[in-house]
Amino acid sequence: MNLSYVSGVSDAPLSGETIGRMLERRAASSGDRLGLVSRHQGLRLTWSELADGATAVARGLLALGTEPGDRVGVWAPACVEWTQLQLGSAMVGAILVNINPAYLSGELSYALQKVGVRFLASAAGFRGADYLAMIGEVRTSCPSLERVIAIGTGSDGAGGGGRYDMTWSELLEAGEGIDVAKVEARQQLCDCDDPINIQFTSGTTGSPKGATLTHHNVINNGAIIGRQLRYTEDDAVCIPVPLYHCFGMGIGNLGCLSSGATIVYPAEAFDPLATLEALAAERCTSIYGVPTMFIAMLGHPRFAEFDLTALRTGIMAGAPCPIEIMKRVVDEMHATAMTIAYGMTETSPVSTLTRIDDPLEIRTSTVGSALPHTEIKIADPETGAAVPRGGRGEICTRGYLVMPGYWNDDEATDRAVVNRWMRTGDLGIMDDDGHVSVVGRLTDMVIRGGENVYPREIEELLFTHPAVESAQIVGVPDERMGEELAAFVIAVPGHSVTDDEIRTFCRERLARFKVPRYVFAVDEFPLTVTGKIQKFVLRQQAVAALGLDDSPASAGGEDR
Repeated sequence: MNLSYVSGVSDAPLSGETIGRMLERRAASSGDRLGLVSRHQGLRLTWSELADGATAVARGLLALGTEPGDRVGVWAPACVEWTQLQLGSAMVGAILVNINPAYLSGELSYALQKVGVRFLASAAGFRGADYLAMIGEVRTSCPSLERVIAIGTGSDGAGGGGRYDMTWSELLEAGEGIDVAKVEARQQLCDCDDPINIQFTSGTTGSPKGATLTHHNVINNGAIIGRQLRYTEDDAVCIPVPLYHCFGMGIGNLGCLSSGATIVYPAEAFDPLATLEALAAERCTSIYGVPTMFIAMLGHPRFAEFDLTALRTGIMAGAPCPIEIMKRVVDEMHATAMTIAYGMTETSPVSTLTRIDDPLEIRTSTVGSALPHTEIKIADPETGAAVPRGGRGEICTRGYLVMPGYWNDDEATDRAVVNRWMRTGDLGIMDDDGHVSVVGRLTDMVIRGGENVYPREIEELLFTHPAVESAQIVGVPDERMGEELAAFVIAVPGHSVTDDEIRTFCRERLARFKVPRYVFAVDEFPLTVTGKIQKFVLRQQAVAALGLDDSPASAGGEDR
């Protein structure tokens, strides 16, 4: 019996470098080449200039008394300072704590207290949120927080309450009194297995957990992605995804650092027009994004104005990738070598990837196969044993990329990582060639009248409807069936779809128990800051609109 297990092989060994050493090497070999473009800031830095900026931040952190293992938080949208802090904190052995730009005061307080942040670099605000006011609200409840450093404008430089303790310029000025030899001495103490980053997972239930990642985790994942996409110093990678997530700061920033490709930030946060402008103006050869970002770009009224012919590759990930959208990206955005990646924060983040020379069918219908140095199995969720090829089970990942654990949460770590296998919570199937298809989540699966229904299957079908731009399926409670299906549909501009039309379309192509009972026409989906669709919010909206009883008994138990 052929089991659902594969191990990715490679002739290239894993790296034992630290982030600081990799930056030194890149500056030495590619110093005069363009390293980072931040279009909204009007900044263009060579690799040498980026390295000098990171070193200046490292000296500033040493001037503040930063010790190895200290937690340094960053709360800001995409900007040069974010990346300088990422690299500079790594050079002195501090642990960068990524704070979600969408957090409000309660979430900020939780994150700061959970990991004991000592220094926080913060923007003045983002999308109408007043960061300075929120810092003032929570500061007294965060005893570990010693200093708040301003990124950008909006600081008066004063301390206490809701004010910053120092500006970014003052941090750099403080570092001028620190001999650069002290940065080198601190780097000598750094090891590739040291924790270097904490990212908070965004589950729909319970408190966020701090996934802790090492130099070894993130450097190697970024480097492997760069090799798979065949990056060289002539490539430019458009990164509209947020830096606080592994997609941006990991395979984005560090993937470029490893390969020498240019980092391009179109805007402080995703904007379809700014991204299209960046792709054309910077002649980007690669782009990263979640499906909703590509949908927004393809649907933008000015899409046809932009010359995207320099594009050849990229990664679509972060959420199930609709087949029809992937085909449009290949055809209309000229990204003929576009790939789909699969992973999670806890795996640094990518564990499987479609290859650029895979047939289009594989690149549009699977999440690819195991990356080099990575093991993948499809396991029985109850026993952990690999199921036969073609059988459904939980996708599990093992290898260098699996986090050491959640910060100060051994119980959660032990539930998530079993025998060094990271349990993803995603349901998948592995074919005879080792390609993995994601068919849903253990918690997303809808049980209707005893039948297991996987929303992904219905969503993929709805994407083929000529009047449907995007669609999401959720389960809602039903007294008789346990759960019923609700479809949320966004129509193509200039078109409309009716409830009956959607149900008839599904009824003609799916088993009856898979046909949505409820259909909601909407203009947009609730999104996280990374662009992921919040299905639990859609479910809440459906329950409220239908006046359903959402008690545990009526929903059949656990909220899926």
